[in-house]
Amino acid sequence: MCGLTGFLRVIGGVDGALAQDVLHQMANALVHRGPDNDGYWVDPEAGIGLAHRRLAIVDLSPAGAQPMVSSSGRYVLAFNGEIYNHQLLRQPLEREGKVVSLWRGNSDTETLLAGFDTWGVENTLQRVIGMFAIALWDRELRTLTLARDRLGEKPLYYGWQGQCGEAAFLFGSELSALRRHPMFVADINRNALGLYMRHNCIGGANSIYTGIHKLLPGHILTVSSAAPEPVVRAWWSGAAVAAHGVTHPFAGTPDEAVSALEALLLDAVGQQMMADVPLGAFLSGGIDSSTVVALMQAQSARPVRTFSIGFHEEGYNEAEHAKAIAKHLGTDHTELYVTPEQALAVIPKLSSLYSEPFADSSQIPTFLVSQLARQHVTVSLSGDAGDELFCGYNRYQMTAGLWGKVSCLPHPLRQLAASAVTALPPGVWDKLGGLLPMSRVGDKLHKGAALLGSRSVADLYRGMVSHWSDPASVVIGATEPATVLTSLPPALQGLGDVERMMSLDMLSYLPDDILVKVDRAAMGVSLETRVPFLDHRVVEFAWSLPLAYKLRGGVTKWPLRQVLYRYVPHELIERPKMGFGVPIDSWLRGPLREWAETLLAEPRLRTEGYFDPAPIRQKWAEHLSGKRNWQYHLWDVLMFQSWLETQDQ
Repeated sequence: MCGLTGFLRVIGGVDGALAQDVLHQMANALVHRGPDNDGYWVDPEAGIGLAHRRLAIVDLSPAGAQPMVSSSGRYVLAFNGEIYNHQLLRQPLEREGKVVSLWRGNSDTETLLAGFDTWGVENTLQRVIGMFAIALWDRELRTLTLARDRLGEKPLYYGWQGQCGEAAFLFGSELSALRRHPMFVADINRNALGLYMRHNCIGGANSIYTGIHKLLPGHILTVSSAAPEPVVRAWWSGAAVAAHGVTHPFAGTPDEAVSALEALLLDAVGQQMMADVPLGAFLSGGIDSSTVVALMQAQSARPVRTFSIGFHEEGYNEAEHAKAIAKHLGTDHTELYVTPEQALAVIPKLSSLYSEPFADSSQIPTFLVSQLARQHVTVSLSGDAGDELFCGYNRYQMTAGLWGKVSCLPHPLRQLAASAVTALPPGVWDKLGGLLPMSRVGDKLHKGAALLGSRSVADLYRGMVSHWSDPASVVIGATEPATVLTSLPPALQGLGDVERMMSLDMLSYLPDDILVKVDRAAMGVSLETRVPFLDHRVVEFAWSLPLAYKLRGGVTKWPLRQVLYRYVPHELIERPKMGFGVPIDSWLRGPLREWAETLLAEPRLRTEGYFDPAPIRQKWAEHLSGKRNWQYHLWDVLMFQSWLETQDQ
């Protein structure tokens, strides 16, 4: 796991010494991603420079250092990630390779380069199992190629900056590296800010800066001085995989599906245990992380290192469940009960950790468990993506069920009903519903009323996963960019409602929120994370399982549960699902109130000019009074404001 960055100039090449200095500054912004050493490669005449920060995981010797030149001399590679099957790929390369005569070391970087020399870039990517972002310079064609792994585990930003002959094509693992280039212009993209306010993250190919983009998962980009307009194309499509799996379902019985899934997961987990440094796993006690840990322990001759954090606040603590599972499996378990003071101390670090606005508040416990794990290991496996692949989120059934009930009513009638509900303040509904076994009845009714105006199940789902439902009303001058939630990929048109929501999460929520959260939090403490469920063979198999297998008898993630029950007793697992969060709502009324008030002050908002203060101040007042819980909406604003403070530093 590492960090990469670099640039390509349009005209006239570069001064070698100056290029080295610029690359050094860019790479220094990524030192947390690669604290072990750094490397640079410059071709002054071609105007290309590559930089790399290394976190040594496989082949700790200098033979694994980057940027690395292929044995043919044609390619130069800066690579972030892991290729889990790289040793297996060496066998056909030794048979077929025209340039592989003697391996210099044991790194997957060298294996990739041999593949590019032998099979070409795209054919090599199709053969690999792993997570990666790569920057590859072809010295023969003078072409730069960027590529990103299938599901988007590893980040990669790019874009042209500067004018005419001074322009430079910048790229890197994080925006912080691009900001160090002298041509960079920190022009905030208000449209991307609108998207952020809806989803608490900046999704798709967008970034917070105008002219800077993310390379989408499963995509490859080529650019050169001779052809400066980047050419971007997909080399793997999650939408196509989902559609193919649904139309070509697994033909075996449910029990056969469980056995096949277990075998596949055992192989995926086993491959991801490859490391020349200490390795462990996050263990929350839920189905997904428990399955990963169980399969790790089944293949390990010694106790696996596992890590959990707990909270003293009731409703936020899963540490006891994780401890029980660790004891049953026999892992070497470490837990930390976090005080509110420890959690609050993370908040000032968030803006620099994420390098662009990001407001999933579970970023706080994710950082804390990463920090705990890094004290003992350099690599940690996680159970992310189980919900998206095996129908684990309650919102899938909830949305489909709600649409089934309301879609039979004419749209005008639904709008009328919504108006009737919102005509009464939430406090009044709370009093009327005082006998119901739930809190904040009015808050829930108002949220539900906002969804009644949906014209399709896709609209309804977008509303379900939105924070600010109309970002243009709060972000001045914003027009939201299209996303997969508004421009459905053609491959998904034939999917049923639940399958479509699952696929949209795999294409958007997973890479834009979950994987960003884990990557930045873990790399902030120089910890490599791996996600066995995102082995593309597991993804493709999961999509081939009929929905009736995943959601069986009202039980979500049925095949995954059955795999886990072969290692862990049923009674240790079955309990209500608990989110991985912190009590932001009460903190904003308590220890964070003064900090938040400073960032949300009306004069400040007006002076900065990004937000209309009125709706923000209204929500802040309602939240402080306890009338409404606006924690998610307010956290979006606060994380942007906190990030904005760092931009002049």
